[in-house]
Amino acid sequence: MFSEKANTIFKEVINTYHIKDSVEQPFHNPYSGDTRLLEHLLYRKCWIDTVQWHYEDIIRDPNIDPVAALSLKRKIDASNQDRTDTVEYIDSYFLEKYKDVEVAENATINTESPAWGIDRLSILALKIYHMNEEATRTNASEEHLEACKAKLKVLLEQRVDLSTAIDQLLDDIAQGRKYMKVYKQMKMYNDDEMNPVLRNQK
Repeated sequence: MFSEKANTIFKEVINTYHIKDSVEQPFHNPYSGDTRLLEHLLYRKCWIDTVQWHYEDIIRDPNIDPVAALSLKRKIDASNQDRTDTVEYIDSYFLEKYKDVEVAENATINTESPAWGIDRLSILALKIYHMNEEATRTNASEEHLEACKAKLKVLLEQRVDLSTAIDQLLDDIAQGRKYMKVYKQMKMYNDDEMNPVLRNQK
């Protein structure tokens, strides 16, 4: 099943990141070569999410230097764009894979594309990892540990449900019961012509 592969790669990414546990560490994709390969894209996607997760922790430091905070905000913005681009690359993979499927006359479209479901699955893997850390933290109160264990149980159930939904969606697309239609995000605030602040700098 697809979700089993994705969840395995996401765990690999998160565990690898936390060996050094630094947003400054270099990125190395073990699934190198053809950047259109699904494993390459999944690994890249989760690495982006993992680094950004820790960016978001750092920027919430109430004592952060304002200059450092602005620099970090720029990194978060770039990361968000990279994340969106990678989601679109993953959808392009599936569009190519299923391009010759004969779509049923009564086929329906899904509320989101496969890659945006995969985006949520990647972030869910990070929530599970960090909630497990909190649920097993030795210097936390019993009340905190119990609350985090309860939340972890919900997150694990959510991963099963989301994984099942993604697998079912991909099977529906493969069988022609659903069809893919992908809309680019068309973010306006990064565009020199569409963002009035950037446009006025010219």
